[in-house]
Amino acid sequence: MAPRLPRVGLPGGSRRIRVRLSPRPRAVHIPRRNVIDELEARGFVAALTNPALRQHVDSPTCIYAGVDPSASSLHVGNLLPLLALLHFQAAGHQSLAVIGGATGSIGDPSGRSTERIALEPHDLERNIRGITDQVHRFFERGMAYIDKRGGYGGPAAASAAATKATTTTPVEGARTEATGIRGGMESRRPRVGLGGVKVLNNLDWFRDVSFLDFLRTVGKLAKVNVMLSRDSVKNRLTTEQGISFTEFSYQLLQAHDFAHLHATHDCRIQLGGSDQWGNIVAGIDLIKRQRRREDSGAAVGANTTSLPEDSSADVGLGVDGGVEKGDGIGDTAVEPAYGLTIPLLTTSTGEKFGKSAGNAVWLDEERTSVSDFYQFFLRSTDEDVARWLPIFTFLPLNTIRDALAEHTRERSKRSAQKLLADEVTELVHGADAVLHSQTIASVLFSSDPGSLRASSVLDAFTRAKDPRLRRCRWDDVKDVQVGKLVADLGLVRSRAEANRSIPLGSLSLNSTKLLDPRTTLSALTRDALVEGRVAILRHGTKHHVILYIED
Repeated sequence: MAPRLPRVGLPGGSRRIRVRLSPRPRAVHIPRRNVIDELEARGFVAALTNPALRQHVDSPTCIYAGVDPSASSLHVGNLLPLLALLHFQAAGHQSLAVIGGATGSIGDPSGRSTERIALEPHDLERNIRGITDQVHRFFERGMAYIDKRGGYGGPAAASAAATKATTTTPVEGARTEATGIRGGMESRRPRVGLGGVKVLNNLDWFRDVSFLDFLRTVGKLAKVNVMLSRDSVKNRLTTEQGISFTEFSYQLLQAHDFAHLHATHDCRIQLGGSDQWGNIVAGIDLIKRQRRREDSGAAVGANTTSLPEDSSADVGLGVDGGVEKGDGIGDTAVEPAYGLTIPLLTTSTGEKFGKSAGNAVWLDEERTSVSDFYQFFLRSTDEDVARWLPIFTFLPLNTIRDALAEHTRERSKRSAQKLLADEVTELVHGADAVLHSQTIASVLFSSDPGSLRASSVLDAFTRAKDPRLRRCRWDDVKDVQVGKLVADLGLVRSRAEANRSIPLGSLSLNSTKLLDPRTTLSALTRDALVEGRVAILRHGTKHHVILYIED
């Protein structure tokens, strides 16, 4: 028998987020139904590797998705797989988020026309730290968000709660009377419970694997002709640049991730974007080949049928309706592993979701303020908000339908966009962030600043670390001409520009137009300010500075 890679259990740095599903009855909750059906109804599902996955999730199972550490923060386009994991976790399954500490040093060629520039080790380490903390916060806030809305129902959640199962880590090589070593059939599945989402780093199990070990185990089970047939490889082979051996091998690294998690956590499902189809089926193929080799005690025969490359609907992983010939375990009732892909999300204009004027909308509030995050969703078009409400919120679908119907009756109120912005901001940044973002939106866009409270404005902009807030003393600004003031504050590029644009009506203070660049705040008196303290200076429609007078 070929030597096996060393396997590692739970990495020492992993953490669990403990959550409590409230037993109290709530007025609004997600109806109990299969989590795959729920995700499909919300527009999450692009393809399933096997239709038997629908039945598989009727009882608790384990699912994972990879997280690419190519930046120090995730952006809103990365939310879809995390939201899907949150659905599974809340429905009673065990979700694993795997940070690509090892694979991130190489880069996935899927969906790319050029090779990614390799990150320096210190940059990669920084990204891993930032994203790991971010993923932990997301799931912690996400479970609080769901619990606040009445919890999440489903067959797996009911089963897990009824048996009072707790989150456990399967131990490799553990025997039971019924299964022997490392069971994998439906009847051999351990119970997984309502523990916390686990955030892992694949460097923990790749760190001690030598190149020769990898070739003797994973490499020996990989078929080059199948690897060449992957879209991520075929598309690059037709280009002048081609594809490096490093990127060509990436699919084997991701396949090993799935096989390792299958062995150490009994992880049965991999979730990824639609461009990950080839990598996902490579992992399932590796799991089947490893199981067959272990069960037979011999090397895999050369007559094994390989997995198909592409799919846009529910498909089996082998020929003849899901049976992989020569496998012996290909029956869909005892499928050892599954894949689920989610669609690429774009805006109604065809732009990649998560990009705003060419810049990513980051989850890190140091890179994208909470207010700008809120505004991104508040600016959604009517077409987009109808697609995004089911995906980015956990509101029941009938509640969403009612909200869209109300929005259709009075589109000018943009009630659906406000609901979307409120829900996603609370999910990602917490309930307090919603209140602050609403206050900031009122400051920036309301035509009635007199309804604001100065203390609320200061608190909201301070907590959001919004750079548009400037604190100053009255004596320092009261006699400065507004043309010079807006130039000094950066609202215009120069005083000359201020002198040209202000007479044209481009500048307002608390909704009052200022037409003379020589006007001073003292000429307006402090009564023109919100509670004598807040001056909202607006140049055009997008540029604002909020002055808070401290004395």
